[in-house]
Amino acid sequence: MTKSKTKEPKASAAITPKTDSRWVFPQPVDEDAVAALAGQLRLPSVAARILWSRGFRNATSASAFLNPRIEDLHDPFLLRDMDIAVARLRTAIAQNEAIEIHGDYDVDGVTSTVVLKKALELLGLDAGWHIPHRLRDGYGMQPAAIEEAAARGVKLIVSVDNGIRAGAAIKRAGELGIDVIVTDHHLPETDLPPALAIINPNRTDCTYPNPNLCGAGVAFKLAHALLLGVGWPEARLFRILESFLKLVAIATVADIVPLTGENRIIVKHGLSGLGDVRNPGLRALLRESGLKGIPNATEVGFRIAPAINASGRMDSAGQAVRMFLTADEEEATQIARELFVLNKERQTAERAVVSEIFELCAQTPVTADDAALVFWGEGWHRGVAGIVASRVVEKFHRPAIVLGVENGVAQGSGRSLGSFHLLDALESMRELFTKFGGHSHAAGLTLPEAALEKFRTRLRAWAAARLTPEDRQRVVAVDALVHLHELDDPLWLALEQIAPFGMDNPKVLFAARNVALAGPPQVWKEKHMRLIVKQGTRTLLLKGWGMAELAEELRDAKAVDIAFEMERGWTGGWDLIARACRASATVANAAV
Repeated sequence: MTKSKTKEPKASAAITPKTDSRWVFPQPVDEDAVAALAGQLRLPSVAARILWSRGFRNATSASAFLNPRIEDLHDPFLLRDMDIAVARLRTAIAQNEAIEIHGDYDVDGVTSTVVLKKALELLGLDAGWHIPHRLRDGYGMQPAAIEEAAARGVKLIVSVDNGIRAGAAIKRAGELGIDVIVTDHHLPETDLPPALAIINPNRTDCTYPNPNLCGAGVAFKLAHALLLGVGWPEARLFRILESFLKLVAIATVADIVPLTGENRIIVKHGLSGLGDVRNPGLRALLRESGLKGIPNATEVGFRIAPAINASGRMDSAGQAVRMFLTADEEEATQIARELFVLNKERQTAERAVVSEIFELCAQTPVTADDAALVFWGEGWHRGVAGIVASRVVEKFHRPAIVLGVENGVAQGSGRSLGSFHLLDALESMRELFTKFGGHSHAAGLTLPEAALEKFRTRLRAWAAARLTPEDRQRVVAVDALVHLHELDDPLWLALEQIAPFGMDNPKVLFAARNVALAGPPQVWKEKHMRLIVKQGTRTLLLKGWGMAELAEELRDAKAVDIAFEMERGWTGGWDLIARACRASATVANAAV
């Protein structure tokens, strides 16, 4: 990575004390009803309290949540234009037309491409595929790619995980006699592109029950609709669908969409299926990851997905597609190893940009006036901009945009808070951008370097008008107050049933109050903390990742309140991971 020439932030830029948080404790529950629920479900009372607090207050609804059925996936034809898309694809298959799938360079786009291509192969058609290069081509379908497809004789293009804002490219396709089917989940503009069919649950005129599908989820629904017309026995159909769900689950986790309803079915069944994988590429990826057993959503999000993403961030996402498509075990293993090498390069590039940003923030601290943060630098690798923006949001708890500048053009990504709609903010100043798109909490954008200062000023003002000081304060939202003696294997197994965890079904955050420190906090590997706590006759170890600076703050504390998660240990069993900690004090209110 070249040395960057970073623009020093005029928006002041560090507000980090981990104890400067608002703790919110759960509301009281109906203890008799919770006890009855625990008995009916044969779960520990703590797990029943969690289910009750999350809205599952009878055995029927709780059982349906804990054991989602693949048969409960929604009818794909409920998606608007699905009938048009299926009819056009069946015509293309019957006439052996040249079809090309246009994907994207992230996990969602890669897996969408593979799932749809595999489905078409089952129907006897060998479709081509195209993934843009992040640095050379940028995001989404471009007119140049359409023209190249036309030169190859392509008559039908199906976009996956992109296309909803590709009006110019789709117009060019029409001029060249190419039909386009868009499958996407990103938010559309006011005017839809001139495609033959647009399958997107976020269309304002689409009433599909699950608007929160990721791109691979939408591609999966198209595959499901196509296979429904084949006349297979239901058992065979579900067997094929479950094989697709392995990849779709990885994409659903990686794209950080709500893990409830249909998405929960996808991820629960997909992750379970990773215990029996036949695809050589996916098998190689799991083997090279070093993970033991069937990965959970956290392990997919932090180990599997980043390796797939690394190909698109650091090189060409075509590598990942080829890994999933090859039948050659040796080739699959070689590509999987290359992806993990690329991911290490990605981590190095990410650390360099994060370090530079945080150094700037140390020089010019973030203040209450900085409702949103924008950073840019020459030489910053654009492939890590989104990840770096997430790190900035985690540290400062406010929306953040990170951009790499090259030849007078700034390109990058933004991440946001739950209370701030990032795409709406960008829409309010759309004249500043060459292109942009995304969701409420994540977006990509390109703009001239000359417009950066104006962009920073306007984004700060937009955020300041909509975010309260409380919105920008870290909240420790506790799911369940526990005594240390309640933490045991049956509770851990119950949490595995409540999983997969993610948006709208977050990891369970426990809290134990007024627990004694059995010795001073220990700093581990310079940036982490270890706490040994005792309550009654129970003594437990907690690890606090990145919490070393808190160790000194708690050194003289006799007792602490701790908020923590139970997490799968590397050697099996479970570990306790501290997420927040403070010296104990008398607490009278539910939120302090």
